Amino acid sequence: MAVSTAGVRLAGRARALLLGPAFVAAIAYVDPGNVAANLTAGSRYGYLLLWVLVVANAMAVLVQYQSAKLGLVTGRSLPGVLGSRLGRRPRLAFWVQAELVAAATDIAEVVGGAIALQLLFGVPLPIGGLIVGAVSLGLLSTQNRFGQRRFELVVVSLLGVITLGFLAGLVVSPPDARGVLSGLVPRFDGSDSVLLAASMLGATVMPHAIYVHSALARDRHGRAPDAPSLARLLRATRWDVGVALVVAGLVNIGLLLLAASGLRGVSGTDTIEGAYDAIVAALGLGIGIAFAVGLLASGLASTSVGAYAGATIMEGLLHRRIPLVVRRVVTLIPAVLLLALGADPTGTLVISQVVLSFGIPFAVIPLVAYTRSREVMGDARTGPRLHAVLVTVVSLVVILNLTLLALLVTT
Repeated sequence: MAVSTAGVRLAGRARALLLGPAFVAAIAYVDPGNVAANLTAGSRYGYLLLWVLVVANAMAVLVQYQSAKLGLVTGRSLPGVLGSRLGRRPRLAFWVQAELVAAATDIAEVVGGAIALQLLFGVPLPIGGLIVGAVSLGLLSTQNRFGQRRFELVVVSLLGVITLGFLAGLVVSPPDARGVLSGLVPRFDGSDSVLLAASMLGATVMPHAIYVHSALARDRHGRAPDAPSLARLLRATRWDVGVALVVAGLVNIGLLLLAASGLRGVSGTDTIEGAYDAIVAALGLGIGIAFAVGLLASGLASTSVGAYAGATIMEGLLHRRIPLVVRRVVTLIPAVLLLALGADPTGTLVISQVVLSFGIPFAVIPLVAYTRSREVMGDARTGPRLHAVLVTVVSLVVILNLTLLALLVTT
């Protein structure tokens, strides 16, 4: 019995050592754009849109696993597979939209971090944006200097700070059980709730996270050399994705529940700054500081992952690499300009998530097609039942995006 227990412990330890890439990708699911979208949803509509987060998180688990699987089986990122199979013009067009998605992501993350620095230390927003950009560059340097495992540990530590910071308020202001159950029933309340649901979807099923996860799995593990090794890596990856996305999902749900239970009906709580003031007034300064620290950790970690994603997109589709410092400066400029021009920070975050929602089909459709392809995946291709589920997910995303487009045109 002792030998058996030791064997189980060794197997568990070996599996734990394989975890990590999904936790880095999961940072994209708890970025400042999520904070803005979920707080806005909870403060405006209470528990109404809770079901959107539950559905979106389930979709994210399926999609992120497929992305990691593609990287492990092919030894290439999703943009790399696309870059090898598209002609020059389609490849360039795809790169342009992917870079626009990455830019929208970076705006959300830098703006969110700048808001946190202003809340905590009174730093002007443009200066805060520059600080977030500089610190994120330092975080990225840990990968170059110490390897991906160390980078993963830093990001996972920040995820822990994010989780504690955002969920601390629920201890003081727990949600209403009946409200939570009612929020699991799919429904909307006017066109604004549909627009907000699309924003929440864009913030939860993140296009750049789909691109980057395949690269993270590849860079951590490489291409599996044989079937037994691949089976072992895929089992570990299922755990990695499952645990990481459950944590991210709980954070997102917790933010909406916090707003629904403690901030609904309070003036100004559909902005992050207003929500912070309301949290301090209702739950105390300590909870408010915890929230702001969580927001800062979210901005710093997610902008680092966003820069990683942007480099993955460029390398895969253009077959080029530029110095990380150059890329960081270029992608930082739009966010800092918006802050300097006085754009509404929370409104900017929500709109950025709408832009992300339009980029989702361009990421998930090729992913679903390639993971079903025997030419690309060999015997590891997606089975017919799971493929049918994934096609359904993609169809729902496309329908929601078309609905959103119609609402934007008509309202």
